[in-house]
Amino acid sequence: MSYNFFVKSNIVFGRGAVSQLPDMIKSYGMKHVMVVYDQGVKAAGISEQVMEQVKKADVAVTVFDGVIPNPTNEVVEEAAAIAKEAGADGFVAVGGGSSIDLAKAINVLMTNPGNIGEYGGMNMVKKDCLPLIAIPTTAGTSSEITNVSALIDTEKVIKYVIIDNKIVASDVICDPEFTRTMPSGVTAATGMDAITHAVESYISNLATPLTEYNSLEALKIFREYLPRAVKDGSDMEAREQMMLGCIIGGFAFSNANLGLVHGIAHTLSAHFGLAHGMANATVLPYVMEYNAKSCPEKMVDMAKAIGLPVSGNLEEDQYLLSKDLLAMTKELGIKTLSQQGIEKKDFDMLADDVLKEPVLGFNPRQGVTKEDVLEILNKAF
Repeated sequence: MSYNFFVKSNIVFGRGAVSQLPDMIKSYGMKHVMVVYDQGVKAAGISEQVMEQVKKADVAVTVFDGVIPNPTNEVVEEAAAIAKEAGADGFVAVGGGSSIDLAKAINVLMTNPGNIGEYGGMNMVKKDCLPLIAIPTTAGTSSEITNVSALIDTEKVIKYVIIDNKIVASDVICDPEFTRTMPSGVTAATGMDAITHAVESYISNLATPLTEYNSLEALKIFREYLPRAVKDGSDMEAREQMMLGCIIGGFAFSNANLGLVHGIAHTLSAHFGLAHGMANATVLPYVMEYNAKSCPEKMVDMAKAIGLPVSGNLEEDQYLLSKDLLAMTKELGIKTLSQQGIEKKDFDMLADDVLKEPVLGFNPRQGVTKEDVLEILNKAF
């Protein structure tokens, strides 16, 4: 049997890596760069540091700093119109998953016709995109090296994804110093998002030996270093390891895809604006408990990888991981659904929409029912 494993981006990793940005821009012959970031990146002073490097490339610059959490079709269309008007021929995206996902989506419309919603799904982008340099400031989404852009369709009230190798960033600058200012709550939520990627990709129906290796290595890194990064944001060893884990985990899930955790999280974000990482973290332990009977050996593999005490009784050991993840969410202060303002009266509607999520096709336990989803939501409440 043969396996495909796609990796596209040139990655520069380490403290001070941003100094290579001017040469990257010049290497593509860019004349007009759009820099995409949010107000949080600006407030942290990171955008200023990046702009200093962009100016060294001697190019015209247009800034779009209107990034919002869970970017919408409307924001994509607005930013793309600005980029086209300016004549942008390349992008620099600075921030977390929202900034980088938005830049990917804008880039689609620079070379492809129509509205962004037309490109939802897998391999719908027809023409190659412009150069995109991604500079992550969080350690969680792995958007900087994946072939995914997650967006909100406000008319349909759904969170959907564009999955296409053409949208992957051309280059990635991973500078752990840019994650130093992340608040502990954001560090926890984005870190749990990263753990979700590692776990779901490992048990995905599309997993291969190539993705499984990366999934396990990423999970080991996150389990050791996420609590440290949350406890002390200035722990640069932890920050650097978390960013490294995100690259490794991104290799895994961009090839193996994800599952039911993301199906529920997408729906929560679409209807209630929940931050993606927090939505994942809230339901992750309960989905892993639900999935265990369909892949007990893999659950034990992950438990062993992070050093949990395995008894040899598969019936018991298959739940070690889900129990550890639940303890971890409590340790890191992950909020329950009720603490995030979700009411039980909304569960019926949420469950119906979860069942429409395409990612359920990659979940190891197939035949997910409405009752299954309701049980998970009640446990997470």
